[in-house]
Amino acid sequence: MEYDFDGRTAFITGTTRGIGKQIALTLAEKGCNIVSTGKTVEEGGELPGSIHKTKTECEARGVDAKAIQLNLRDETQITEAVDEAIDHFGEIDIVINNASAIQLANVAEMPANRFDLVTDVNVRGTYLTSRAFIPHLRSIGGGHILTNAPPVTTDRSPGSAAYAWSKLGMSFVTLSLARELRNDSIAANTIWPVTGIDTRATRYFGLGTEDDWRTSEIVADSVLEILDRDPDTFSGNACYDEEILQEIGIESFSEYNVTPGDPAPTSAQLFDPEFERSW
Repeated sequence: MEYDFDGRTAFITGTTRGIGKQIALTLAEKGCNIVSTGKTVEEGGELPGSIHKTKTECEARGVDAKAIQLNLRDETQITEAVDEAIDHFGEIDIVINNASAIQLANVAEMPANRFDLVTDVNVRGTYLTSRAFIPHLRSIGGGHILTNAPPVTTDRSPGSAAYAWSKLGMSFVTLSLARELRNDSIAANTIWPVTGIDTRATRYFGLGTEDDWRTSEIVADSVLEILDRDPDTFSGNACYDEEILQEIGIESFSEYNVTPGDPAPTSAQLFDPEFERSW
């Protein structure tokens, strides 16, 4: 599909690396201006990338980009980042809640401070970022809020309860907004990969091998399609990447696979053990 995002601007959380960075670059390729946010502002250290590196790579694709340091656990920083981004671009019609903290542990092994981390970054960060943009989105006549989170399909997740509840909480907040904002031309949807995605977190936590993963481009391409849809008619949806791409006629996902052969739907099954593909 051909997409044209000229004149549009996206505020994206967690763009230093992984899925968030790929979403930023993919949108920039289609002409979308980018607000690159995250905690890492300088190259080096344990983690690769920085918000400024992503900004530079977006600008190399011919768009305007701005990097803003942002700790999603700090409400004041969120408010100030939103105001700074709006002051710079004038209008921001896309808000993408991508950043997440991950900690896979059972209840007995996960201390309160780690529980607070995943809760603060994932649920509270999504809540505050989305909330901060509502007046602006209303003032410009609408837009999109899109959250990187799974469908709410389970009431338990043994072995990863805190992380699972925080990701499902991101979805709950976003899909609730869809109903609250339905008269404002503001769409609120979620996107989640069916398979594991090759990211630092996936590798660090040992969530499979390269045979189980796809590249982050599959999520980014799905994001393009969702953000290209009419916010008045496509809102309140919990989307899987495969299903979104199938809807536009993509029948093979081989270009996204890290190794030959379609990976199992391990990411979907993390939150929905009964998940089965329709193809």
